Amino acid sequence: MGEISKPQPAMLIAAITSRYEPAIDWAIEKATTQWGDVALRSPLFEFNETEFYEKTMGTELKKRLIAFERLIDPEQIAAAKVLSNQWEHEYNLQSDVAEERPINIDPGYITQAKLVLATTKNRDHRIYLQQGIFAEITLHFHSGKWQKSRWTYADYQRDDFQTFFTQCRDLLRQRR
Repeated sequence: MGEISKPQPAMLIAAITSRYEPAIDWAIEKATTQWGDVALRSPLFEFNETEFYEKTMGTELKKRLIAFERLIDPEQIAAAKVLSNQWEHEYNLQSDVAEERPINIDPGYITQAKLVLATTKNRDHRIYLQQGIFAEITLHFHSGKWQKSRWTYADYQRDDFQTFFTQCRDLLRQRR
């Protein structure tokens, strides 16, 4: 019989997408009030791998990845996703932009072995957590680099994204 144990703390991350840089900045400020200081911040990436979001978010989308100083218990990711959905709704109510959904905030976490994203969408490769939130292993770390699965989003396969995730992994490793 295996021994039951608590998982190692993970690095909380968030991917923030919008066509409006002030919306991204607003989300980062909101996140830091709840999740603490930013440890790492990516450049502002062009997000053009899919047209999936165009109808609700518009075109010329940008994405910024953020990693937080404070480590979390991985079980906290469901609550983080519920909260980020509330922030998206709050921003939508207060903004004066034409888009139905001016911002998307996707929290996840990084461990030494994997990058996990939280989502409200149930699919065959996702595991239900709680509060209507599912988790998926988006990338796993093997043979010294990030490996994709057949479900990995195209932007998460990019070298510049994976460089950021490696920086997160390295920082997490230093803290242990």
